[in-house]
Amino acid sequence: MVRNDVDVKLIRNIMNTIEPIKAFTDNYIWCIHDNTNAVIVDPGDAEVVIRYLNSKKLNLKAILVTHKHADHIGGVSALKKQYNGVQIYSLLPEIATHLISNGDSIKIDLANCMTFKIIALPGHTLDHIAFYGNGILFCGDTLFSVGCGRVFEGTYEQMYQSLMLIRALDDDTLLYPAHEYTLKNIKFARTIEPQNNTLTQYYIKCLDLVAKNIPTLPIKLGLEKLINPFLRCDVLELKLGPALIKCSPLEIFTHIRILRNGF
Repeated sequence: MVRNDVDVKLIRNIMNTIEPIKAFTDNYIWCIHDNTNAVIVDPGDAEVVIRYLNSKKLNLKAILVTHKHADHIGGVSALKKQYNGVQIYSLLPEIATHLISNGDSIKIDLANCMTFKIIALPGHTLDHIAFYGNGILFCGDTLFSVGCGRVFEGTYEQMYQSLMLIRALDDDTLLYPAHEYTLKNIKFARTIEPQNNTLTQYYIKCLDLVAKNIPTLPIKLGLEKLINPFLRCDVLELKLGPALIKCSPLEIFTHIRILRNGF
């Protein structure tokens, strides 16, 4: 991992680089590039993407879409017009040039070819997916650092099972969520598990990063398993009272997700 002193984080994957493009208030549009060609994940805003690509002199080859919310697809149409022949991988037939589904694999032709498996993650939306491969996971709004997405279309059980699919991946997997929600998520998590020293240490680290205008993402899944209450419903010691002692992990997840909605 390389952190420099400007508003960017470089994560190198052999010959490819992954960088965040900031959009709106707290979105990250992820860009994978090889200094010539680029792949964009969840472009909610075309203007910031075009400005970034021009500044790096990059050609846009493909777009990956995790779900249908406007802050993730709002820029797709303009980018398709701007970059002739761009490939759009999505479950959404109205925007896709390459319609994909759960279990499919796609190959991204950059300097270091990258293959991603499509994983269905219903809960936040019914059509939410993630792109997994090369030791990384673009997880959209399903999982955030120390948090998870709201349940809009699916059920709490669907969301919990989607999170368990992520939890089962290799601990070294680098997670690339689509929002910088980390500090607020940590503040909530500390009300749930106040004695978690790893969480406290991570909070101190993230305060420093944010003060320096450096993204808190990506994060390794192995660390996330130690600090994210939504991945720990079967192991954490909850500060929620005796009524939940005999509750199932799903019931605990549902309870703390509802608490987070009003936090």
